[in-house]
Amino acid sequence: MSVPEIDVDALAELQAAGATIVDVREPDEYDEAHVPGVQLIPLGEVPERFEEIPSEGTIYVICRSGARSARAAEFLIGQGLEAVNVAGGTLAWIDSGRPVDTGGEAS
Repeated sequence: MSVPEIDVDALAELQAAGATIVDVREPDEYDEAHVPGVQLIPLGEVPERFEEIPSEGTIYVICRSGARSARAAEFLIGQGLEAVNVAGGTLAWIDSGRPVDTGGEAS
């Protein structure tokens, strides 16, 4: 299955417009640094927490570098959602100089 991808420049524009972004890293990774406003659902919990993900609109999925988020996006697409992988992940977001949040509770 082909998973659509966007880069962090496109994600930044979508984020500003209120896009839904799901971070599939582990809580300790999320606490270190994450894109502001993302929802944390670790990859291993995506199937059991599927109902927490909005069923309307496009879901942008991010991880550390893009591998886990691609797997999560593929799963979501298989469930009938419109999901897009963020190429380069949080590392690319940080490298681009964009702001990050730290700490916080896993949602």
